[in-house]
Amino acid sequence: MKMILSALSVSLIVLSGCGSSKKADSDFIRENIEHAVAQNTLQTDLIEKSGRILNPRTIRKEDSTIVYVPIDDWCSGFYPGSLWLTYHLTGDQKWATLATKYTEDLDSVKYLKWHHDVGFMIGCSYLNGYRLGDKKAYKEVIIEAAKSLSTRFRPNAGVIQSWDADKGWQGTRGWKCPVIIDNMMNLELLFEATAMSGDSTFYHVAVKHADTTMANHFRKDFSSYHVVDYDPETGEVRSHQTAQGYAHESAWARGQAWAIYGYTVCYRYTKNPKYLEMAQHIYQFIFNNKNLPADLVPYWDYDAPNKPNEPRDASAAACTASALYEMETYLPGSQYKETADKIMESLASPAYRAKVGTNGNFILMHSVGSIPHGAEIDVPLNYADYYFLEALMRKRDIEKN
Repeated sequence: MKMILSALSVSLIVLSGCGSSKKADSDFIRENIEHAVAQNTLQTDLIEKSGRILNPRTIRKEDSTIVYVPIDDWCSGFYPGSLWLTYHLTGDQKWATLATKYTEDLDSVKYLKWHHDVGFMIGCSYLNGYRLGDKKAYKEVIIEAAKSLSTRFRPNAGVIQSWDADKGWQGTRGWKCPVIIDNMMNLELLFEATAMSGDSTFYHVAVKHADTTMANHFRKDFSSYHVVDYDPETGEVRSHQTAQGYAHESAWARGQAWAIYGYTVCYRYTKNPKYLEMAQHIYQFIFNNKNLPADLVPYWDYDAPNKPNEPRDASAAACTASALYEMETYLPGSQYKETADKIMESLASPAYRAKVGTNGNFILMHSVGSIPHGAEIDVPLNYADYYFLEALMRKRDIEKN
């Protein structure tokens, strides 16, 4: 396999001095677990006192009140997933009990067919319960959710359609079959469904979507477009656009994170080297980018014009760090762990990690949902916390081994 390792560039030279002793690594992990436990304890105590099952997503910036979402919100799986990760990091049965309760509240999501995010919703909740909580009965939910997601596959175009073109603001764009780079994150559910059921249909849908996305979603520098609209009958690419980025030709930061994570997952299940090479190319775009800040937490869009006053996106950084720890397991000694460690050190610093009892009881500050929609700008987001905890788990696992 061709290894794309020659141009790690000046961005990584600084990382050579970031090594630390095993004790320092252990202390870092322990202290961040303790912080997560403190915040999640406050969060779940608040919810449990309400007598309802509530699902925290973010806060309202104007008054810092917590925003809870219904089960069909695309972010509904992240908080239950964070509880499973907290259980795995601590071994405390309390968190498994809470994670089970909040996960099983999402049971009907397995039938959701009107958007693609069922992979996030069921993958982060039920799949983590299956893996980390030994909840074998969750297999049925995971397979049913994969069936629902597969109904959005458009065989003539070779993609899973992300949004219904006639729903909400999408209906004003003139799209026929919009596909967003975020959809790479939903393929894990399909790969797992094949492993659980023996039905290779899910696997082939995932591979076809990954290959079509690789062909059409990336520029020559391996930055990703946010939205590619297809003709569902002919497969023709109708347009390259953005919905949440700065401009159609800009590099939306979280989109690059979804891409590197998604192709790393594809390599995990297929062992096809082209997917790992793709993840390496995306890595080079991110970490050789002249607009990436020194702390490796990106602005919300790499091409946003008002740097250094543009908002940062901790969610993009956390997702990228988690992907890099997995890449390190396939290419040990390739500096992916060192890069991820640097990101995690930044996210765990007072600049991004909230003091206990603040920030709506979320772990990380300074994420961005969608600036073009004026939504969730410079606030905590539950998926930033989720990927931070997943990255912490992966860091611990690597260092144990």
